[in-house]
Amino acid sequence: MAQFGFENDIHNILKLDMPITNAPMARWQRKASSSNTSGLNTLSPGKSANISLSSSKTPTKTPGKNKKTPSKMGGDRFIPTRNNKQMDVANFLLTKENEPADANPALSVESQKAWSVTLNGYNIEDAKILHLGGKPLNAPEGYQNNLKVLYSQVSTPASLKKTRYISSTPDKILDAPGLRNDFYLNLLDWSSRNVLAVALDNSVYLWDASQGDIILLLKMEREEDYICSLSWTKEGSYLAVGTSDCKVQLWDVENQKRLRSMTSHTARVSSLSWNDYILSSGSRSGHIHHHDVRVANHHISTLAGHSQEVCGLKWSPDGRYLASGGNDNLVCLWPRVQEGSSNSDGQLIRRLSEHQGAVKALAWCPWQSNILASGGGTSDRHIRIWNVNSGSCVSSLDTQSQISSLVFAPNYKELVSAHGFAHHNVVIWKYPSLCKVSELNGHDGRVLSLVLSPDNATVATVAGDETIRLWKSFEMDPVKKKAKERLVNSASSVIHQSIR
Repeated sequence: MAQFGFENDIHNILKLDMPITNAPMARWQRKASSSNTSGLNTLSPGKSANISLSSSKTPTKTPGKNKKTPSKMGGDRFIPTRNNKQMDVANFLLTKENEPADANPALSVESQKAWSVTLNGYNIEDAKILHLGGKPLNAPEGYQNNLKVLYSQVSTPASLKKTRYISSTPDKILDAPGLRNDFYLNLLDWSSRNVLAVALDNSVYLWDASQGDIILLLKMEREEDYICSLSWTKEGSYLAVGTSDCKVQLWDVENQKRLRSMTSHTARVSSLSWNDYILSSGSRSGHIHHHDVRVANHHISTLAGHSQEVCGLKWSPDGRYLASGGNDNLVCLWPRVQEGSSNSDGQLIRRLSEHQGAVKALAWCPWQSNILASGGGTSDRHIRIWNVNSGSCVSSLDTQSQISSLVFAPNYKELVSAHGFAHHNVVIWKYPSLCKVSELNGHDGRVLSLVLSPDNATVATVAGDETIRLWKSFEMDPVKKKAKERLVNSASSVIHQSIR
């Protein structure tokens, strides 16, 4: 009997009456589930009723593979910055749109905006889902579009920078009847005492820019003679006058008296330049003479570097170099006159020969003592910037017009050029880029010379149309001007205290 009991137990174990939990769903079960029946009520009596349909499916994923691959660090490339606070507020606004509007709002729109700005730091209605770097700009007031402003850009610093106004018309126009229309002459100069000197044929007139008074300083004795060049001393008390009869006259302007007449040249004196008590004069003969105005034997040195007329002559502000330009297309650099030298010929330092036309326009940079600007005539038309220490041409610019004069404007670090054929105008250039800032048009003839006022704010031009025009193009910013005046006053007070 025990044997039959054991066999029955084995038979019961081997019977497949129990449901297979991991087996696929039976065919009749799939039909039952698709026929919208009650599902578990249609099972046969031998099946378990508490087994879910999903648990009977074969697993489709490998264990351990249900985790997502971690994404790259940081936000995606299309949204550079994710502000969690802004995202939360944006989600709140989206859910708020589905809620019914409050018929009787407790607060007005202005009050809600004020509360929002106080609590959140910004207006909640202007919350942005995407936010780029920089302070966002909201839509302008009165903007009717319902779309929110998502992106904005900060204005560039250049657009915020104020640019000064340069008038295209002159501040004053003075008549200059009888002015000689000669490219090689230097007929205009402005003193440190704010007196403008102009040569009209055989006469020299002075115009006080502060008072507006006009004085006839001198007139040549012979009608055929004429004035060729003018140059003020640094203090503005004396005026040197070069004439066509080969002389250099020295005048005391305050007393309107001629102090001396110096003779050494053999041709007209078309250029003059001061260096303390040394007066340098350039002649049509191509020679440059140094005059010591303190002594009777004034002629102390002769410079022979040009083969034609010396029409440009400028001492550097520090007095180290003399630059000369001639009708032979050359720019020459000379050393300072040695103390006690007499009847000695100066030694040429450099000869710059890149110009293809007469060089009358010369200007030393006030804030860079080693920089010289030169301008060529009709055949050249180029402005060239030189480093006199190395003798190299730093930059060059074709102006497409004859250049008769150059001057640096220190208030804005600019270079001003006067032009003859064919533009007859004045051009302001940014230094050192030589980008054009402005053009001053108005003269009907070629501009022969230009000079800068003592305060560096106004440029005076004289042209073949027999007019002198004053252009107030370099007035300093009032804030900078006051700061400069305070600096000068403080320095003068220190000097007075040291003297006491």
